[in-house]
Amino acid sequence: MTMFIDVIPNRKSPPAVLLRETWRENGKIKKKTIANLSDWPMEKVEQFRRMLKGETVGTLSSTEAFTIERSLPHGHVAAALGTLQNLGIERLLSRSDTRERRIAVALIVDRLLDPQSKSAGVRSLHSETAQSTLGSILRIGDLKKKEAYEAMDWLLLQQERVEHALAKQHFQEGGFALYDLTSVAIEGHKCPLATHGYSRDGRSDLAQIEFGLLCSKDGCPISVDVFAGNTADPKTVATQVKKMKKRFGLSRVVLVGDRGMLTSARLREDLGPQQIDWITALRAPDIQDLLAKGAWQTSMFDQQDIAEISSPDFPGERLVACRNPLLAEERKRKREDLLQSTEKKLEKIVMATQRKKNPLRGEDEIGLRVGKLLGASCMAKHFLLTITKNSFSFRRNEDAIEREAATDGIFIVRTSLQQEDMQPAEIVATYKSLSRVERAFRTIKSLDIHVRPVRHYDEDRVRSHIFLCMLAYYVEWHMRRSLAPLLFQDHQPEEAERLRVSPVAPAKRSPAALRKIYGDQRTDDDLPVQSFHSLLADLSTITRNICRANIRGAGIFEKTTVPTVLQRRALSLLGLSV
Repeated sequence: MTMFIDVIPNRKSPPAVLLRETWRENGKIKKKTIANLSDWPMEKVEQFRRMLKGETVGTLSSTEAFTIERSLPHGHVAAALGTLQNLGIERLLSRSDTRERRIAVALIVDRLLDPQSKSAGVRSLHSETAQSTLGSILRIGDLKKKEAYEAMDWLLLQQERVEHALAKQHFQEGGFALYDLTSVAIEGHKCPLATHGYSRDGRSDLAQIEFGLLCSKDGCPISVDVFAGNTADPKTVATQVKKMKKRFGLSRVVLVGDRGMLTSARLREDLGPQQIDWITALRAPDIQDLLAKGAWQTSMFDQQDIAEISSPDFPGERLVACRNPLLAEERKRKREDLLQSTEKKLEKIVMATQRKKNPLRGEDEIGLRVGKLLGASCMAKHFLLTITKNSFSFRRNEDAIEREAATDGIFIVRTSLQQEDMQPAEIVATYKSLSRVERAFRTIKSLDIHVRPVRHYDEDRVRSHIFLCMLAYYVEWHMRRSLAPLLFQDHQPEEAERLRVSPVAPAKRSPAALRKIYGDQRTDDDLPVQSFHSLLADLSTITRNICRANIRGAGIFEKTTVPTVLQRRALSLLGLSV
């Protein structure tokens, strides 16, 4: 890429003098105007031209011709913001280019590129303390913290309209909707939603909120709802049913949820009356009951890993039983590890009742300590206990262990879909696609978006924060799919699925993905394979430099770093340029 001065005739008016750069891309010569020098005296323009050619002008050599006054990371901003704009998110938020929309867009992109508190985000967007070109591109200027919070309030008002538009793009009549719920710790206790409940993060010491994510079958996030931290999973299903039927206008849809979400009560009370089909799974006790009643036998998996069964206990439903031998071995190993670990802890209680000094006494005291231990490990059903006033003993409940071991590796998918609607293998594959929602939670909570810790106290601000994070993940989801050839993730998922002999079997990678990961970690066109994070960091080395020519009276101009081959390839995959 070279810089030059171009003088363009302008009929009867003085010629236009432009500072331009030129480069070759895909065999074509391209030009870009950097600055208009038409108001410069011609002698100054000539001096500048000679500097660009590397000549010495006066006492200045070509290396002293310019001063870089500021340099801001730009490439990762161009990638994320450009993707957001290509996806039409700006127009979904508002058709008018308002300051609220620009700030909201900046907060979404900043959450993807550099997740941090809103105060830190405001500083990174402020013109004086900018950490990238994001603020200048969106014309944010001197951003105040109050304006950021007002933009969040404004963003929340757009949620229903945005989600409706996303649902129109990604949901189809008779299609599938994946739904799951997770919890997030929240700082402080002032938010009305912050309560103690079952913590999926293992932080029972903190109050929390819960949010449910509704995704398309391929895992693209469509809608999010925030609930109080002690809300039971099944209680959130009615909200999703109402949303899909009334707000999204879907007359026929298949809701896919896990067995703790779509309970029999919810299927009967929420989905049945609305005539919504569903796919979920049976709980372990139900599977054991069906085995005891002879609805299925372990021998039927001798030659196959999927078998459709029926039971009068589940009228009008199709049951697809599956056996995963690898999962069976893993459950057997984990159970034995837990049994041995629990036995060691129970043995300490036995010793406490037998010690000479201050021994543990009383049925209530012994029972309380034993109950606390077994409750934490969820192993009470596997032990037979004997507690007296002065002693305690235990032994394994071999019958209970044997009954549980009989169903190791077995899971049964249940659905309201009829035979003509879907085959058993496809039913299982669709249920297992819930892992895409779990992947979304992992990305939003830990890997990239970092939704936690939630530092907002106002209920609407908490909801806006969660919605903002969902939109950031929506952009990332599309970026990852486009950039897959350069990333460690599989960029040929259809080929990988074709190689998978059964939906019950472990997922496989395509040959192309295996070459990327286990070979020399280079793509077929000899570019280095990276993670999503490292690729964004690589793109951020494309900087936008504010330069000044060292000539008296010269103005400032911007000069962008020349992208590397890898950077050009990444931007090309996103349909963008610097």
